Amino acid sequence: MLEQLNQIEQDALQAIRAAQDETTIEQWRVAYLGRSAPLMQIFDKLGALPKEERPAVGRRANEVKRALEGAFSERADSLRQASLVHSLTAERLDVTLPGRSFPIGRLHPLTQTLREMYHIFAEMGFQVFRSREVETDEYNFQLLNMPEDHPARDMWDTFYTLTPGVLLRTHTSPGQIHVMYAYAPEPIRVILPGVVYRYEQVSARKDTQFTQVEGIAVGRSITFGDLKGTLIDFARRMFGQDVRTRFRPSYFPFTEPSAEMDIECFLCGRKGCGVCKGSGWLEILGSGMVHPVVLQNGGYDPEQFSGFAFGMGVERIAMLCYKIEDIRYFWANDLRFLEQF
Repeated sequence: MLEQLNQIEQDALQAIRAAQDETTIEQWRVAYLGRSAPLMQIFDKLGALPKEERPAVGRRANEVKRALEGAFSERADSLRQASLVHSLTAERLDVTLPGRSFPIGRLHPLTQTLREMYHIFAEMGFQVFRSREVETDEYNFQLLNMPEDHPARDMWDTFYTLTPGVLLRTHTSPGQIHVMYAYAPEPIRVILPGVVYRYEQVSARKDTQFTQVEGIAVGRSITFGDLKGTLIDFARRMFGQDVRTRFRPSYFPFTEPSAEMDIECFLCGRKGCGVCKGSGWLEILGSGMVHPVVLQNGGYDPEQFSGFAFGMGVERIAMLCYKIEDIRYFWANDLRFLEQF
């Protein structure tokens, strides 16, 4: 067996000198130092040898193993160095070329618009309050002064779930009740952003889901003048200090009196165009004084407290700010559109 060990060492050292690349040297390691290599098999057979032969064979086997491991380490390092030298000398590297730029993520245009709105209303003292998207009929309609069979419910095309009385909210106005429940009878001044859902015919101006920002302020002696001042200041901060605004009487079951607010069409300068439908004005939000019934449903005494509320579509605001003509772009995930922002 000692002669066999000598032969294994001689064959292995001769084979390793012929290895010329990292693949070959790895194959050599498996053949001569792997678990099934002849040398390893000799270690497995040591227990079957006579006692007087074991020390000499074991000692020689360990010597051969150390010799082969040293030869492998030396040859592998040599081949790696040779490969590196070849790479540096044979491959051209132009260090004057500009680096490759990595694509980076961007904030969605709706997120950018929302953050700007948060900043504006925060400076006015409004806090952000989140409310749920899956609502009950009670919060979405009844507590907002729209009992069952109320004709005003036809103003919203509703997605109902299979659970009776549960629906996808059609507006962010149910958040008014949630926030009043949370803070009554303390004064409040909050905005409620979120996605709403309506069963709409999809077009360039309408979609089945869109984003709204609701605002509500409740306190003592709040007037319609406070509402107008807040919304005019918002429009000037959002669209520019020179923007002109107007209020038109309207109807919402949860506010009385109610009004819609327009800004002048800055695309045509109030001359009339396709975007403003020839009117020279663009509607941006609905608003009004919180209805006494809604105040009472929220836990406030309408004899002591008053408040105003407003709601606006974030997509509409973004379309006006960035001159976007189709609301469907916001949800299409088209990188050609999104990368412009």
